[in-house]
Amino acid sequence: MNIQEIDNTVKRFLVEELEMNEATIKPDARLKEDIGIDSLDYVDIAIMVEEKFGFRIRPDEMKQTKTYADFCNFIAKRLTA
Repeated sequence: MNIQEIDNTVKRFLVEELEMNEATIKPDARLKEDIGIDSLDYVDIAIMVEEKFGFRIRPDEMKQTKTYADFCNFIAKRLTA
C-alpha cells in the first residue's frame, strides 16, 4: 500500500466515522489542535489501524505522531517493516 492509499484510507475514516472536517485534514495539521482528535478518537483510530492495516498501534506510538503527515508516514513505515 502506498502513501496515497494510506492517506485516502485514514482521511475517509476520519471524515466518515469520526465526523472530522475534511478541510482541516492537511499534511501539516496537528492531530489534536487542528483536526480535533481527542482521547476517545485515538481509541477508534487504533482499532481502525488494526482492522485496515493489520497491526496494533501502542499509545506511546500515537503520542509520537503530532501531525497528520507524521501519522500516515508512521503507518507506511510499519507496513514496509
